[in-house]
Amino acid sequence: MSTTSHAVTIEADPTVPIIRMTRDFDATPAQLMRAHTDPDLFARWVGPDGMRTTILDWDATTGGRWRYVAGRDGEEYGFHGCFHHVGEDRIVQTFTFDGQPDGVALETLRFEDLGDGRTRLHAQSLVDSFEGRDQWLASGMETGVEEGYAKLDALIAEL
Repeated sequence: MSTTSHAVTIEADPTVPIIRMTRDFDATPAQLMRAHTDPDLFARWVGPDGMRTTILDWDATTGGRWRYVAGRDGEEYGFHGCFHHVGEDRIVQTFTFDGQPDGVALETLRFEDLGDGRTRLHAQSLVDSFEGRDQWLASGMETGVEEGYAKLDALIAEL
């Protein structure tokens, strides 16, 4: 498989507090699902460059839960949530940053098979307010998403 660079599209919905992201990968839906549900693989690609991710709890099954800490330069950031549904080509989960425990997002990831070993990831995060959504967008999340997905490209090419 090639290691073509793909850009992520991030859009804020004007009518509901949702962030939608779309990105193509040179990978099958099964490869992307594994990279999102296998804790060892997930820890290798999630987040911005230079961040070290430690998985503290991980049960990527319907009804399961997850928790990890990302750290760099002595700073640590915790995240946790629940897997509401883990299917063949779809994950529905909650996402909470420990620093904002009231800001729970409902995330849906869908892996669309484009054929020829390519997949389009459709991700959406529904937050509780437009203010919360705009804080996410202003947090630098775009850099973390772009760099994380670039690491995911490299990981998939390696596997």
